[in-house]
Amino acid sequence: MNAKATNAGREKKSTSPKKPMSNKKYLWIWVPTLATVTVVTVVANVALNVAGGWVASQLGTGTYTFTNAESSAEWDTDYYTSDFASIDEVDEAAKALVEEISGSGIVLAKNESGALPLAAGANVTMLGRAAADPVFGGSGSGSVDTNSAVTARGGLENAGLSVNEPVYDVISAFAEENPRGHIEMDNPEASTYTIGELPVSAYEEQAATFASSPDAGIIFIGRPGGEGGDLTQDMVGEGETAEAGEHQLELNQDERDLVELAKASFETVVVVVNASTTLEMGALQDDPEIDAILLAGSPGATGFNALGSVITGDVNPSGRTADLWAADFTADPTFANFGEYVYENIEASFPVAAIETATSNATVTADAPFVNYAEGIYVGYRYYETAAAEGFIDYDEAVVYPFGYGLSYTDFAWEVTGTEAGDVDGTVAVTVDVTNTGAVAGRDVVELYYSAPYTPGGIEKSEVVLGGFTKTDVIEPGASETVTIELAVEDMASYDHLGAQAYVLEAGDYAITLRTDSNTVAPGTEAITYTVDSDVVFSGDDHRSTDLSEVTNRFDDVSAAFSAETEDGKILMMSRADFAGTFPTAPTPDLYVASDATVEDFQAWDYDAEAAAFDGDMPTTDARTELALVDLRGLPKDDPQWESLLDSVSVGDMTDMLLNGAYQTAAIGSIAKPATVEPDGPAGLSSFINSSINGVAYPSQVLIAQTWDVDLGTAMGSMIGNEVLQKDLNGWYAPAVNLHRSPFGGRNFEYYSEDPLLSGALATAVSNGAGEKGVYTMLKHFALNEQETNRVNNGIATWATEQTIREIYLKPFEMVVKDTSMPVRYIADDEGTVAETTIGAGGIMSSFNRIGAVWAGGSEALMTDVLRGEWGFEGFAISDFNLYPYMNPNQSISAGTDLTLTFQPSKSFGDTTSAKAVTDIRTATHNILFTVANSNAMNGIAPGATVDYTPPTWVYIQIGASIVLGLLVVAGGFMVTRRVLRHRASDAPVVVSQSPEPSGD
Repeated sequence: MNAKATNAGREKKSTSPKKPMSNKKYLWIWVPTLATVTVVTVVANVALNVAGGWVASQLGTGTYTFTNAESSAEWDTDYYTSDFASIDEVDEAAKALVEEISGSGIVLAKNESGALPLAAGANVTMLGRAAADPVFGGSGSGSVDTNSAVTARGGLENAGLSVNEPVYDVISAFAEENPRGHIEMDNPEASTYTIGELPVSAYEEQAATFASSPDAGIIFIGRPGGEGGDLTQDMVGEGETAEAGEHQLELNQDERDLVELAKASFETVVVVVNASTTLEMGALQDDPEIDAILLAGSPGATGFNALGSVITGDVNPSGRTADLWAADFTADPTFANFGEYVYENIEASFPVAAIETATSNATVTADAPFVNYAEGIYVGYRYYETAAAEGFIDYDEAVVYPFGYGLSYTDFAWEVTGTEAGDVDGTVAVTVDVTNTGAVAGRDVVELYYSAPYTPGGIEKSEVVLGGFTKTDVIEPGASETVTIELAVEDMASYDHLGAQAYVLEAGDYAITLRTDSNTVAPGTEAITYTVDSDVVFSGDDHRSTDLSEVTNRFDDVSAAFSAETEDGKILMMSRADFAGTFPTAPTPDLYVASDATVEDFQAWDYDAEAAAFDGDMPTTDARTELALVDLRGLPKDDPQWESLLDSVSVGDMTDMLLNGAYQTAAIGSIAKPATVEPDGPAGLSSFINSSINGVAYPSQVLIAQTWDVDLGTAMGSMIGNEVLQKDLNGWYAPAVNLHRSPFGGRNFEYYSEDPLLSGALATAVSNGAGEKGVYTMLKHFALNEQETNRVNNGIATWATEQTIREIYLKPFEMVVKDTSMPVRYIADDEGTVAETTIGAGGIMSSFNRIGAVWAGGSEALMTDVLRGEWGFEGFAISDFNLYPYMNPNQSISAGTDLTLTFQPSKSFGDTTSAKAVTDIRTATHNILFTVANSNAMNGIAPGATVDYTPPTWVYIQIGASIVLGLLVVAGGFMVTRRVLRHRASDAPVVVSQSPEPSGD
């Protein structure tokens, strides 16, 4: 081929027209593309709408702007005001308060020959992992930000002590490379329990440095805790040397070796327990070479400053133990019934779909765990004091530190100067002069106990029960302070669930004693005898003065699981009449087989059956009204205007609020209800979803309880209230008043004590302090939530007698509900007159577990009959985090748990149309609105205010993106259609029409 021919060929090829894409190929490309864009746009918008609650929690909920009318513009609507000018001022004051709480709560448990305080400027060697890796608090929802907290070393150095740096550096490096065990809230199976102490050989390499810090070896022993798991009762297999039966709350071999090294190396050995649970301390307490022991708890942001001040004597320790410290935890009556037990004959099924539909029949099955409170009322000191009185144990061998125990750098003497005893409806008041007989100023705690008459085989009673307490101010040497403790006579009654089904003050002599701890009657004082001539039964019209209605058995289905003697399928109830014969053991094989009633209670709640059985009328909804929520502020909950307001709210608005209750209550524009925000947690404000909420880290509630100081509790609540106001928050998921049933409870750091009265008194003080600033507290976890193992695996069935439930586990909740009072300032007339009233406790949180076999949040006996009927609670109840199938929202609102702690669409109502469901929805809404209307959420809003809503930025982005994508789809559709039509026209066959020849004439 010649060149000319080649070039010609190339030229011909390059100028050939490109063959157009066929319609079929064009459609195969563009139609799926447009369809995909359309589907993605629709699905994204549906998802954003359905999951709007969760998205809003992450990206913002928008802004509601309230505008007061001109006539009310000058009215005083600052219903609550902060005591501080800025959040920085609050933070500084809070840190000072944290240090004060810690200083008042640290317990001096041992101080041989006045080993403490150390001389100013002493040189010390810190020993133990916790010296460089201290336990500031616990993990989970009760955790707090401690990144900037004062360290243990910082606390000692701030008090003027010099620290052996080479040894500290070794500990620090080891701790950084070898993490200790940690409880994983969301994945308990991933939790680890290693103590992770530095082997003593590493210290021995630094022994030459001990001479440079000879004044004391200070050993730090730390134990963490966390939500989602309990501390282990068996350390075998936890990655470190452990003997069979060794548990996490005794010293491991590395710690025992360290103690021996310290004793051999230092004249003065001090042990600091940095934990929010009790440990087995008998060996150290009895060891004459251990000079001093301090129980320092988990001290939060600045508490280690207080530890340094206590060691140097700048602060005289005045803490008292909030739990009895036993010598052998395996001998405790709770030990055998704490852990993992699962019924063999239950496999409960629940709807798996988050949004239930008529055609949805997918289910998920779950096991049925249980725990038996076989020890009954004999928890903590109530067992040990009673068992010793009955000769069942040797108290000195069984107990290391009694409940309420603590030493001081000074001495006190008590003299009873007055006693007044009223009738059974009155009180016993004891007045005591407390004199500081030592050489330094200090504070003392006066404890009052009562001993009720006991008949073997009768109502179970502890040998001693804490009846009241008070803490003195600082008393100078030689000075005195007069204190008075009052005990309501009716509070000495015991609950008789087998006989009278009521509280009974039995006839006989009641011994009232002043004690320095649960086991020691104060020197120089004598028992006060209060005589009851005949039984007093508090039932019917004669119910206790603090009860709104008659108290009677509500939990017969739970008590029925127990028997006073060995019986197949029944839990043997521990009795003072025969401790040896009734001492709790692990569940026998027959107890792993649930009764038919228990099997039934574990099944899914049937809202259709409940709706069919309901005989009420359909409530009015979505009617017009001129009322706004602020108009009802200060009005009683039964005021008729509440009905008018509720008539105006739509079912949709109510359900959107009830099902989006995670750390918030949603706004309802139609009644000008603002959105509210409620952070966690008991040791200070915290949030999983908004880190800007996180606040100052307070000590664990254990250390707060060890202060035995209700005034400090009030101060903490008030400081939290100031922080809440500065951050535009409203409620607070705290305080927590479950009890330390077992020292192995992983969440003990969130709870105050083993004792209900001490717990209730501190929690009430905190709640009232927060209430001063219009903050409604969410008391938690209601109730019998003392174990983390299996806590969300279908809800652990918790079995206890009604006496145990009422006298022990409900008591602190009862105290807070009955004794909380929140001031409410409101506009009383058209002239803007400000008046004031009060409301009671604003909120409470139900728990994951079951009371018996009925989920606590779905127990009408608990959430309505007791909480509202007997105690008069008027606030709202919220579930614990509702991610689990057994926690049915319809069951919640039917039982009295109003708000669901979750985001849509995680949970939905299966029924929103029946008269039963709408009535429940309306009642739950009323409870929430009542609390919010009387809280700081209404600050700045006057009656008659109007509201405008500005959506958050992400909504505008959603709308804009949807419009753009929609226009693209339309434009693309137009182009495709045009192309198809054009190509159809060009591809059509051409028909040639020939005209005939024109004809002539």
